[in-house]
Amino acid sequence: MIGDKCLIQATLHQLKVFETTARLGSFTKAAEELDITQPTVSSQVKQLTKTVGLPLFEQIGKQLYLTTAGKELLHTCQDVFSQLDNFEMKVADLKGTKEGKLSLSVITTATYFIPRILGAFCQIYPDIDIALQVTNHKQIQERMLNNQDDLYILSQPPEEIDLKSQPFIDNPLVAIARKDHPLAVKHNIPLKDLQDYPFIMRESGSGTRKAVQKLLNQHNIEVKVRLELGSNEAIKQAVLGGLGLSVLSKHTLTSTCYDDLTILDVQNFPIPRHWYISYLAGKQLSVIAETFFNFLLDRTQFIEV
Repeated sequence: MIGDKCLIQATLHQLKVFETTARLGSFTKAAEELDITQPTVSSQVKQLTKTVGLPLFEQIGKQLYLTTAGKELLHTCQDVFSQLDNFEMKVADLKGTKEGKLSLSVITTATYFIPRILGAFCQIYPDIDIALQVTNHKQIQERMLNNQDDLYILSQPPEEIDLKSQPFIDNPLVAIARKDHPLAVKHNIPLKDLQDYPFIMRESGSGTRKAVQKLLNQHNIEVKVRLELGSNEAIKQAVLGGLGLSVLSKHTLTSTCYDDLTILDVQNFPIPRHWYISYLAGKQLSVIAETFFNFLLDRTQFIEV
């Protein structure tokens, strides 16, 4: 670790300029985000480099890379700014208010219900700013590994990352078809009958795809995959276009969908799943993050999703 004695001489402004440059990998982008000139960014980084006594960046071509010392300093900066943010939130909490920022990443399917939950939360805590990132399972894992957010909402917490996870609502997966599909009028459809029709699947790696494949493998069933799509809306349009059957989270089916789509009565469906709220196991939650975490667990049962 970089010693405290050299950092005592560094200003918070220098550390913020360095952290922004390191995070964005560009002096120009850092200047834009901080609303200062590029020469100012370069000057602040140069002064900080002199204080540390080791190079913090190396430039190869047009690409900016962190040195070993730079990587250590970046981790230190992130810890410092996280602690300062948390201190400000705790001060607000002691004053009887809740104000600050919550960084939240959610999986794409969660957008069908998370805005309503956030709306209810913000009505109670109007002074909390929320930075919401909507992404897929692969990218949310990358954000976890980089400790980019306070909390994560997803349907399948990755086992390879050390997380604290808590289920908060059900997330049933249902088989769907167009209303005029031959299976639409049938009841208690054997799972094996799905083999007779083309299927539209989520992309490989998605939580929905994994759950469906697990069920099919358990019953030695192989369906004919006609299309793989990375969007729930695209899948619904493909089903409406008569391209095949599919399996989606029931939360993706809004009231208007039922005019043209139907949930099939298939054995072993719906596939029971849950939505989880997660955070890194070693992370100390801020006052704001802990407030939202508890709100989600306490209030979700009363929110129609």
